Amino acid sequence: MTDLLFHHNSYIREFDAVVVNAVENSVELDRTAFYPGGGGQPHDAGVILAGGLEYPVTRVGSSGGKVMHQIDGPVPRAGIAVTGRVDWERRYQLMRTHTALHILCGVVWRDYGALVTGGDMRPGEARMDFELDQMSAEFAQEIEERINSEVAAARDVLVNHVSREEAEQIPDLIRTKINLLPANIREVRTIDISGLDLQADGGTHVANTNEVGAIKVVGHESKGRINKRLRIALA
Repeated sequence: MTDLLFHHNSYIREFDAVVVNAVENSVELDRTAFYPGGGGQPHDAGVILAGGLEYPVTRVGSSGGKVMHQIDGPVPRAGIAVTGRVDWERRYQLMRTHTALHILCGVVWRDYGALVTGGDMRPGEARMDFELDQMSAEFAQEIEERINSEVAAARDVLVNHVSREEAEQIPDLIRTKINLLPANIREVRTIDISGLDLQADGGTHVANTNEVGAIKVVGHESKGRINKRLRIALA
């Protein structure tokens, strides 16, 4: 099972590891800071360095506790020591964007009690769907003002790990309309935007809301009778 360095420190840009398996155009490492994607957050990219060679990592995925790094070209062989280097500009944009979505989700839940019905993100922009029966330009403007107030509040973003039993005792920890937490997960990672939002989450985030910067609500749509979408972008 791969040691997931990003679960403990999202700011790791470079790390040392050993190739434990090489399959076709992918390698499995004993430890990695590359996020494999999930929960709407895209996978990381970057390079793996070994023996004076640079192997571009174009895709990262996870299956059965193993993280596989897809290489563009020949792959390093099993057993050799390597250095992984995350594409930091892309990663940091995704960290800021993911935290912006949690701010949005926290404000809409706190002020309107609306559950999340879907979401997606790319570096610097994202969308989130809510169980709301109404949507308007005035509402979108109000949300923009409220989420930027939370950015300015400079709230700490804390990472914790709790047992599944503990997690099931925390009200509203799962904010999605459908509980997406797999039955086999025994330890739950949580993201706590201090004083605003606490959710189960496996992605990468900034350490304080002020790192997100200004957020613009750039679109709003009705996707059904009680399903409304807000689109955001980082300034």
